[in-house]
Amino acid sequence: MANKKVYLGMIADIIHPGLVNIINEGAKYGDVMIGLYTDKAIATHKRLPVLTYEQRKTVVQNIKGVSEVVPQDEWSYVENLKKYKPDYIIHGDDWKEGADKQIRMDVFEVMNELSGKVIEIPYTHGINSSQLAEDVESFGTTPEVRMKRLRRLIDAKPVVRILESHCGLTGLIAEKISVEVGGETRQFDGMWSSSLTDSTSKGKPDIEAVDLTTRLHDLNDTLEVTTKPIIFDGDTGGKIEHFTFTVRTLERLGISCVIIEDKVGLKQNSLFGTDAVQTQDSIEGFCDKIKAGKAAQITDDFMIVSRIESLIAGKSIDDALERAYAYVAAGADGIMIHSKNKDGEDIKEFCQRFRKHDKITPIVVVPTTYNHIKEKELVSWGINVVIYANHMLRSAYPAMVKCAQSILEHERSYEANSLCMSVKEILNLIPGTKKK
Repeated sequence: MANKKVYLGMIADIIHPGLVNIINEGAKYGDVMIGLYTDKAIATHKRLPVLTYEQRKTVVQNIKGVSEVVPQDEWSYVENLKKYKPDYIIHGDDWKEGADKQIRMDVFEVMNELSGKVIEIPYTHGINSSQLAEDVESFGTTPEVRMKRLRRLIDAKPVVRILESHCGLTGLIAEKISVEVGGETRQFDGMWSSSLTDSTSKGKPDIEAVDLTTRLHDLNDTLEVTTKPIIFDGDTGGKIEHFTFTVRTLERLGISCVIIEDKVGLKQNSLFGTDAVQTQDSIEGFCDKIKAGKAAQITDDFMIVSRIESLIAGKSIDDALERAYAYVAAGADGIMIHSKNKDGEDIKEFCQRFRKHDKITPIVVVPTTYNHIKEKELVSWGINVVIYANHMLRSAYPAMVKCAQSILEHERSYEANSLCMSVKEILNLIPGTKKK
C-alpha cells in the first residue's frame, strides 16, 4: 500500500530549523512533497530570492525527509493541490492572521473537496524568515549576483519597476521602500542611473558633459549600499570603439544593463522632441554598435537595450518598427521605445504591432509624459519594464527650495521643521549609524 502524500509549500531561500522541523512533522504522516515556489510565484509578493529555483531545488531535495520536489508557480496553493491531490497539507499556524489568512481559507476549501486534511503545527518562535532575509541582504551582494537579477526579474514578473537613483541615499530609497496593497507587497525592482539626473545634480547640462569615469565614481556610492539591479543610461553609447570599453566596465561592476539611443552628435534631451535637432543614426550604423557591444561582453547575463528615437524625431511608427526588428536581429537584448506624446497612443500602437511579430524580446518604456497610464495597462500592451526616470531628483529640488526660502523669509529654521526629517530619523535611516 502506497504511503500517504503530504504537501508542504516552501520558498527555501534560507534553510533554518523551523523548516527542518515542519518537514520532520510532515514525514510522520507520509511522503513529503515540497511545492517549491518559483521566482514567478515569489516575485509579485516578496523580493526575488537570492538563489534561483534550480539552486533552491538542489538544496531542498537533499534534505532528509523530502520525497519529491515540484514547482509551485502561484502564491496560492489551490492549483497544485488540485493537481497533486495530497492526503495532507502541512503548514505553520502563523497563517491564521494577516495577509495569508485568505490563502488558508482557500486551502481548507480545496482539501475538503479532496477529502484531505490540513495539519497546522505551532510556529517555531525565535525564527523570523523575513528578518533572516533582511540580515542576508545587509551583507551586500556580488557583481555577478546583482547583474543576473534583472533577467530573472523580467522572466518572473508581469512588470519590472525601476526607479531613478542619482546617489547613495536615493539608492537606499529604491532598495528599501515598499507598500502593502491588497495583500501584495509592492516595491521597486531596481535602479536607473540617469544621465539627466546625474548631470543635473552636478549643476551641468544633459549633453554628456559628465564623463563615464565621473558617473561611475558617483554610482559606486549606490553600489556600496544596495543589492538590486541597476540599468545604466548610456546616452548614444559614443563611438563604437569607446562603447566596447563601456560595456566591459559596466559588466565588471555588476551593472545589469545599458540602454543606448540611436542618435548621433551632441546629445539633446529627447523630451525637447523636434524643438531640438534630433539626428538618428542609420540602422546599419547602430546595428554595428550593438554587435560590437555584444561581442565585447564576457557573460550572457549583461543586457544591451536599444532605445529607438523615431517617435521623438517626428518619424513614423513604421520607421520605429523597422529599426526595432533590425536591432533585435543585431543582438539587442531589449527595445526601449520613447515618446513625448501625452496620450501614449503611439507607444501603445508600437508595442501591439511589435508583439505580433516578437513575443519574447523585452520592451522598456519611460512613461514620463504619459504618466496617467497605470502599469497594468502598460503590461497589457506587452511592456515588461517601466522606468520612473527622474522623479527622485524632481521631487527633491522643490522641497529643498521651499526649505531654503523659509529660512530666508523667517531668519531662522524653526518654520522649516515641518519640511524636514528630524536628525534622529536621519541617524536611523542609514545602516550602521545607529548604535547597537
